[in-house]
Amino acid sequence: MGKLTVRALRAVLVVVLTGTVFVQALMVWALVSGNDPEDGSLPLTPLRVITILGIGTAQVAMVCVWRLVTMVRRGTVFSHAAFRYVDVIIGAIVAAALMWFSVTALNASGQRDDPGVTLIMGGIGVAILGVALIVLVLRMLLAQAVARDVEAAQMQAELDEVI
Repeated sequence: MGKLTVRALRAVLVVVLTGTVFVQALMVWALVSGNDPEDGSLPLTPLRVITILGIGTAQVAMVCVWRLVTMVRRGTVFSHAAFRYVDVIIGAIVAAALMWFSVTALNASGQRDDPGVTLIMGGIGVAILGVALIVLVLRMLLAQAVARDVEAAQMQAELDEVI
């Protein structure tokens, strides 16, 4: 991975992480201060809590991506240490899907006349779970690469002994 790519990705991660922390802080302030009274049309407090937690899942994933990019830059990504970060990313994506399903459930009561919205939202939740499955497949590919790397190192050691 080139230096420009790493810098660009890190810049994007910093901007997005900073923005999400700012949004979370504003949402927590709205919850704590009580300056935004609910008008009764939507259950805003549970939606805000779910949104704060959902943003947290994205932040966790971004920190793990940052760590993986660091490992790529150092040439250590093909090691067992990378699995921890990939596993956390998978868990964060699944948690985000659960948060989305919670929002879908809260919204469903207001969609009795038009259940299509709820079905679409449910489909989006399934798509989020699909992303977790894609990352799981990528984890399996990483496991194969690590196993081959270990095997290659063993073969190189044996060859060095013969020579």
